[in-house]
Parts: sequence; C-alpha cells; structure tokens
Amino acid sequence: MKSNTNIVFILLFVLAFVSCSSSDDNPKPDPGTGTGNEYQQYGTAFDKVPANEDAVIYQVNLRSFSPEGTIKGVQKRLDSIQKLGANVIYLMPIYPVGKIKSAGKLGSPYSVKDYKAVNPDFGSLEDLRSLVTEAHSKNMAVILDWVANHTSWDNQWITAHPDWYQKDTNGNITIPPGTNWQDVAQLNYTNTDMKKAMIDAMSYWVYNANIDGFRCDAADFVPMTFWSQAITEIRKIKNQKMILMAEGSRANHYDAGFDYTFGFAYFDALKKVFSEAQPASYLQTESSKEYGQLESSKRIVRYTTNHDVNLSDGTPLELYGGKKGSLAAFVVASSMKSVPMIYGGQEIGYSKRIDYFDKIAIDWTAADYDMLKEYKKIIAFRNTSEALRKGKLTGYSSNETSVFTMETSADKVLIIANLRNKAVKYTAPTTLANTNWTDALTGTGISIGAEINLNAYQYLILKK
Repeated sequence: MKSNTNIVFILLFVLAFVSCSSSDDNPKPDPGTGTGNEYQQYGTAFDKVPANEDAVIYQVNLRSFSPEGTIKGVQKRLDSIQKLGANVIYLMPIYPVGKIKSAGKLGSPYSVKDYKAVNPDFGSLEDLRSLVTEAHSKNMAVILDWVANHTSWDNQWITAHPDWYQKDTNGNITIPPGTNWQDVAQLNYTNTDMKKAMIDAMSYWVYNANIDGFRCDAADFVPMTFWSQAITEIRKIKNQKMILMAEGSRANHYDAGFDYTFGFAYFDALKKVFSEAQPASYLQTESSKEYGQLESSKRIVRYTTNHDVNLSDGTPLELYGGKKGSLAAFVVASSMKSVPMIYGGQEIGYSKRIDYFDKIAIDWTAADYDMLKEYKKIIAFRNTSEALRKGKLTGYSSNETSVFTMETSADKVLIIANLRNKAVKYTAPTTLANTNWTDALTGTGISIGAEINLNAYQYLILKK
C-alpha cells in the first residue's frame, strides 16, 4: 500500500494535467475522427441572431478588407459594418492555405490546409474570439466560410487518410470532377470516418470561437445526406439560432436544414438585363424559377457582387452602368423577396476589382460618401419594413422598368426602378394607377398617375 504522501502527490499531478488539458486555448488534439464532444464551449450563446428573413449579410475578404489584412483589421471596422445596417458578418476562409497555388501569389483561400487552425497571416484564435465577442456586443452575428468539398494537397488528411479522398481508376486522388481546380483534392463522401471528421472540424469553431454558423462553399457538390447530418449536429451545440447558408442552388438544401441558398440565376439575370438588353421583367421570371415550389417563408440570398464575380465579371460599377445603375440594381436585388448580401467595398463605390488570391487592401479613403449614405438609407428602410422582409411579391415590370410590390396584411411597398441608361416612360397598370404613396427614403408624398417618367437608372422606394 502507498503512503498518504504519495497518494496526495499523485492526485495533485492528475489535477494539474487535467487543468492544462482542458484549456480553451489548447483544446484536446484530435486526429480528425472526433465528434466535438471533447471541446468546451467558449463564450456565451448569442440571442440576437436575426430571423431568416431579417438578415443583411456583409461578406468580408480578410486579405483586402484592411491594410493589415488581418482579423484585427476587421474588428477595427465593426462600427462601419454596423452603421451600414448589416447584422450578419460572413468571413471568407480563415484557415491556412495549401502550398499549391492555382492563381495569385498567396493561393486560393478555398484550398484548406488545416480545418482547425487560423491562418497566421490573419492572426490567432484569440483574435477571432475577440472579433466575435465584439460583433455580438454590437448585435451582429459572425459566420465562417466552410469548404467541405475538397482540401489542399498538403492537408494532413492526404497522407494520414488517403481513403478519405476520391480516386480515379488508377488509384490516384482526383481534383473535383468537372472543374479545373488543380490546387485542391476531392473528398470522398462515401467514407463515414471522413464525414465524422468534417463535422468535428465544423464543431470545433462553434465551440472554440463561439461563431454563429457557416456559409458552405460549393454546397451543390456535397451530398444532401451529409449536410443534413452536419446541420443537425451543429444546431445541437449551443442554445441559440445558427445560420447555415448554402452556396448552392439545389432546392433540397432547405430539406437538409439550410436557411438560405444562393441566387446564382438571379445574378446572371441582372447582368443580362443591364448588359444584354433583356427586359426588366426577366428578373421576375428568374426569381419565380429560383423559388419554384419553395414555401413562401423561404428566402434566397441575392447580391450584385461577391468575391468571385467581382474578380471574374467586374465591379458593380462595371456591370451596371456606374454609380446610379449599381444602386438601382441593388435596390431591386435586395427587395425582390431577397436576403441581401453586400461584398466589402461595394457600399463605397469601390471601382477596382478585388483579387482575393492576393493581399491588396481596399482604399477606404476613396469612398463615395454620397453612395454610402444611399446604401445606408436603403438598408435602414429594409430593416424596418415588414413587407420587404416578409411580404408576398407581385410583379408589374415592363421591358425597361422593374416594378413590383411586396405586401403583408399590414404593410405594402412598391419598388419602381428604371434599369436603362436613358429616360423612360412607364405606363402604370390599373392596380397601380391613381394611387398615393410615401417615398420611403425622403418621406415625401407621391401620387402615381397613368404614366411615370423616370430618368436614367432612377428608382423609387414607396410605402403605404
């Protein structure tokens, strides 16, 4: 039998070991097959996550958002994001990037080397925690970009678990089928252990950084069964609403538990209306197609730009005919039964394309403050309008003019936007002719007669 002194020494040693192992800053190491149960929850639940229809999403590209290109740089601009009217901050991938670069000297942020680490170029876990905590104090949720379809070629899973990846007939790990994404390797969603590891990695950030959900990259490439399993587990972690946004267009994403899908087709329709002279009514047609048989309460995220199309297609100023056209496009896209998403920089009329493969900071001193003021007014009205957030859409568009109402039993909004770079005359249908409204942005009374004359790219946001 050991002496009492030895027993006390052993107990003290065990307690010291347990204390070190349970540190929030040093969660238990995990080979990738955990369930998340080994983590302790950092921070407290956030009870101000917006309802699905109430969200205004602000996308942050960390590399360009500040001169530092860091998480701390984002935190310094939280007041600006809040004043814009956004209530959800969506951070592009924060993880270490693989060595194989497909474009740009820094490589794609969607080539993830380690799912459970912060890219040191961006900062640390503590920096992320501090950002989330302050965002919560300002009533803004924070979601991370999640890349579930593929990893970088130097992710540790490649060597530790090659069976977690899809292979060709010669047994070689492949890039995502149907793409030219040479910098990433396709994961195998028939492998149960890989799926558990992926859910564990997602859980890691909910526990250890207290984030409020995910924007899930290339969601259409990943099976619905996985998303259903992952979302079910994520929503169990803490007692609050979690935001799950699919960068995809499949209707069954909602069945899997996602809150939102992406309006890819709507964005393409916007481009065609502005640059290919498609009728403005085309937007209503594509909106109806996107919603299909979805429940009336569902909302699709719509945008006039994001990190992909800003680089590949052009800035809003390029795509929509300058300042006035880009504002008209935003008014329509953010109002037509939508949840709006703003890409950092568009609100100041930033004229340069943002290369998200590189670190080139937005010049915030070049802001067009008149444009910023208009964005704020448009978003502020949306945030107070039950009709825009929850209403039923009815369209009255013509070839040149996007016209529609959003209406609930207690609230009605009429959007009229000339989408042409010329003056046009809109003939009002019987339903709208000879009606009285209030300009939602100025408070001025407006009477609509049989016809409405609109200047180039002029828009009206009217309420009853």
